[in-house]
Amino acid sequence: MQLSTIIAGKGDYVATVTPQATIGEVITALNENRVGALVVSHDGKTIAGIVSERDIVRGLAGGSALGQPVATIMTSSVICVPPEAHTAELMRLMTEKRVRHIPVTDPDGLMLGIVSIGDIVKSRLSELEDEREALIEYVTRGG
Repeated sequence: MQLSTIIAGKGDYVATVTPQATIGEVITALNENRVGALVVSHDGKTIAGIVSERDIVRGLAGGSALGQPVATIMTSSVICVPPEAHTAELMRLMTEKRVRHIPVTDPDGLMLGIVSIGDIVKSRLSELEDEREALIEYVTRGG
C-alpha cells in the first residue's frame, strides 16, 4: 500500500513545535496530541528536525533542563519519504534506522503528513486480512 493511501485515511495533520519551544512545552504538546513524536518546524510546513519521547528521555538523562529549547535535543537529520513509498519499504527503513515516525514530504520537502510504525502495522494487517479473504474465496469457490 502506498503512503498516500494511509495519509488519505488518517488525515494530513502533523503536530509540530518550533525550535524555540522548551522541552517542557514539547512534553505538554506530546501529551495533548497523544503522539510519540513532534516535527520541529519554523512554519508548520518545512522540517527543521523531529523530537520523540526517546529524545526527551535521553536529553533529561544527560542533564538538560525542562526550560532548554527543543533544538538542543531534537534529531536534525530527519528521514523523510515520498507519498509514493510503499509500506513494505517503510517497514524495512523504520527497522534499519530504528525510528518510529517518518514525515511524508513532497519533492520540495514540504510536509504532506506523518506516518508512525502503528500506522504501518495497521495498514499491513489490513492488507493481510484482504489477502486471506481472497484466498478463502478462491479455495471455496474453486477460482
